[in-house]
Amino acid sequence: MNFDHILIRYGEISTKGRNRRIFVDRLKRNIKEVLADFPGLDYEGTRDRLYLHLNNERHEEIIERLQYVFGIQSFSLAIKCESDINIIKEKALEAIKSLYQRHDTFKVTAKRANKQFPLDTNELNYQIGSHILINTEDLTVDVKNPTINLRVEVRKEATYLTCYDYKGAGGLPVGSSGKGMLLLSGGIDSPVAGYLSLKRGVELEVIHFFSPPYTSERAKQKVIDLTKELTVFGGSIKLHIVPFTAIQEKIQAQVPENYTMTSTRRMMLKIADILREKQQALALITGESLGQVASQTLESMVAINDVTSTPILRPLITMDKLEIIEIAKQIGTHDISVRPFEDCCTIFTPASPKTKPKLEKVSRFESFVDFDELVMEAVNRVETMIITKNKEDEFSHLF
Repeated sequence: MNFDHILIRYGEISTKGRNRRIFVDRLKRNIKEVLADFPGLDYEGTRDRLYLHLNNERHEEIIERLQYVFGIQSFSLAIKCESDINIIKEKALEAIKSLYQRHDTFKVTAKRANKQFPLDTNELNYQIGSHILINTEDLTVDVKNPTINLRVEVRKEATYLTCYDYKGAGGLPVGSSGKGMLLLSGGIDSPVAGYLSLKRGVELEVIHFFSPPYTSERAKQKVIDLTKELTVFGGSIKLHIVPFTAIQEKIQAQVPENYTMTSTRRMMLKIADILREKQQALALITGESLGQVASQTLESMVAINDVTSTPILRPLITMDKLEIIEIAKQIGTHDISVRPFEDCCTIFTPASPKTKPKLEKVSRFESFVDFDELVMEAVNRVETMIITKNKEDEFSHLF
């Protein structure tokens, strides 16, 4: 069957009012980026549809990529024809003949978006269905559970025929909700938080804290690989590698052991917030789940958050670990996250971290060291990579 179009249906975008055009334009831009190596595609958008005109492209690969683009509810391979009933019937018969096998069932689901078309929906269903039955063998009608559901959309500019819907990723187009900075460790949780943020339209940049020689180059590579997996859903992503060794060593030397985790998280947020401001992002994003570990109690969050007034998004806050693991497996990050290369948080985890730290205490412990100087030194030594699915380009000392 020679399908000549892909019909893309909007999801949540359809509920938007005056701002709908902004979301549609962003979705179109994201699709063009995902399909950049298909230069022959033509794009045509309407209020509730986007049409890709195929020019002998490999539609199987296009379908595979579109399933990961946020903002798409569903899409279908389609045949475009003139809105003439005789032409529609012949194209419908051609489509059915290319798909059906003995003892298959079918139904016609017509939609008359063009109210000036002379036949109403019921008449369209009847005429197209009758034409198919007369000109085929071993094919019967089943209106409840057909093998083939031939959908016919009669629009003012043309008619589109489809036989199968592919499920889209849903959500909002990446970039339509502003930019956020994801604190990405090498664990299971933070990549899932990144994925869920992308689904809500947030453009991501990633921050990773790297503490050689305590953490290895393999741990760094794990984070690069996790970021690559996220590019499937949101296009290229900037990854900022923060040298964190000097700060962690100073924390270990100056802060009581049960408060080192709290102080470490505070320094991470300070650095992340400076990078956020430089990159003109609007929020920080973490993989925290309430009560999962000592640094994720409400008391800990109060003490840690005190270093910034920037909004901190926590997409996993109410999820349990099994729910998070399930999503990680679905999006392809789980097997990377469980590689046995530890990040700086894991290496320096105290034996008995404080679960209810006091803000005044951690502030006093930190007051004996000029952490601001160490923080700015780390910021000035950040290495930034632009990660794509197939490669990464590194720009050292970007700031």
